[in-house]
Amino acid sequence: MAQTNLTIRIDEEIKRDAEILFSRIGLNMSTAINIFFRQAIRAQAIPFELKAYDGYYNEHNMKRILESIEQAKTGQVVTKTLAELESMEND
Repeated sequence: MAQTNLTIRIDEEIKRDAEILFSRIGLNMSTAINIFFRQAIRAQAIPFELKAYDGYYNEHNMKRILESIEQAKTGQVVTKTLAELESMEND
């Protein structure tokens, strides 16, 4: 199977903590992400339960979530900087 590269943006601390965790169980970051993708494809879903934090599911956030899902379905990509994403939390 042909290989391809994937570039993602992630908080430095989360990346570091994930690398430490994966290393402790004998995985590198690439292998861990491949496992996640394969499980998601097999399940045709996110391979773990997603839960909202208290107060997260308000009308405004639900509208944004549904819009994001529709964008993902149609292949639309939205690029935002970390600062832009953090400022959205205050909307």
